[in-house]
Amino acid sequence: MDGLDGVGEAVTGGLLARALEPAAGEAGPDGHTHEKNCLNCGTRLTGAYCSACGQKAHIHRSVRAFFADFVQGLYNFEGKIWRTLPMLAWCPGLMTRRYIAGERARFISPVALYLFTVFLMFATLNFTGALGSSGTGKNFKEGLQTELKKDQAKLAKLEADRKEALAAEKPVADLDRRIARRKEDIQNTQRMLSGQPLAVADGGDEQGVPDWLRPFIKNVQENPDVVSMKIQDAASKYSWMLIPLSVPFMWLLFPLRRKYNTYDHTVFVTYSLSFMMMLVILAGILVALGMSGWAGLLFFVPPFHMYRHLKQSYELGRFSAIVRTFALVTFAFIAASLFAAATVAIGAMD
Repeated sequence: MDGLDGVGEAVTGGLLARALEPAAGEAGPDGHTHEKNCLNCGTRLTGAYCSACGQKAHIHRSVRAFFADFVQGLYNFEGKIWRTLPMLAWCPGLMTRRYIAGERARFISPVALYLFTVFLMFATLNFTGALGSSGTGKNFKEGLQTELKKDQAKLAKLEADRKEALAAEKPVADLDRRIARRKEDIQNTQRMLSGQPLAVADGGDEQGVPDWLRPFIKNVQENPDVVSMKIQDAASKYSWMLIPLSVPFMWLLFPLRRKYNTYDHTVFVTYSLSFMMMLVILAGILVALGMSGWAGLLFFVPPFHMYRHLKQSYELGRFSAIVRTFALVTFAFIAASLFAAATVAIGAMD
C-alpha cells in the first residue's frame, strides 16, 4: 500500500508541477508559455530575449495577446512612417544616407515602403476608377470615333488648302503627301472600329506589320477589356522590375565614383520610386475629386525631388546635381518605357 501511495503522490505531484510549470511551448492559465529554451532555435534562455535569434523568451498564446501584437506592430509601422514620409518628401537624400549608414530602426526599409506604396497605388487607382476597370471597350471605341472625326476634319481642311493652292498655281506636292498620310490614318482607324486587322489592306496586301505583332493587335481590337485587365495585373505583379531596370542607369551617372556601390544606388532608386508612386496616388485622388488642374501641377514635382535627392544622397554641388538631374529624368523615362513595354507584352501575350 505504501508503494501505491508513493506512486499516487508522484503522479499527483507531477500533474501539479505540470499545471504550475507547463512544458515548453504550452500555455498556462494566464496564456503565457514558460520555457527555459528558445522555442524558435532551442538556445538556452538567459534574459527577456533569445541571445541567438532575438525572439522573445516568453510568448503568448491567447486572443488578447494576438490583438496586442497586432496593435504593437501597427504602432511600430505608424511610428516609423511618420518619421519616414516627411523626410522622404523634403530631405530624401539625408534619409537615404542615414539609412545606408546604419540607422535602420528609425525608418521604414526601402523594400517595405516600396511594396506598401505599390499596393496602395493600385488600390487607390482602382477605387477611384482611374484605371478604368470597367467599360474599357466602350471607352476604347469612343476614343477611336473621336480620333476619326478629328482626322476627317483635318483631311477636309487639307483638301481645301490644296484647291486654293491649285487655284493660285502653287506647288501641292507636300499637301498631297500629307493628304495621303491622313487618308491612311483614317483607313486604319476605320479598320479598328470594324474589327479588321491592320496588317491587311484593301485587296489583301500586307502593310508591313510583323507577323508576331498581328495576334496582339487582333487581341486588343477584339478584347480590349480583357487585355486591359491583364496588363494591369502584370503591372502590379511585376512592379519589382522597375528597381533592376533603374539601377544600371545610376551606374552611368556615377561611373568613376567608387565610394558608392550597387547597394547605395538600389536604396536610392527604391526610395525615389516609392515617392513617385505616392505622387501617382495623390494625383488619382485629386482627379477623383474633380481637381484635375491641381493633379497636373504634380508633373513638375519629380524633377525637383530628384534634384534634392541626388544632391543630398551623393553630396553633390549645385551644378553637378542639376546636370545629373537632367540625365536622371531622361533615364527615368527610358526605364518607365521599358517597364511599360514589358508589362504590355506580358499582359497582352498571355
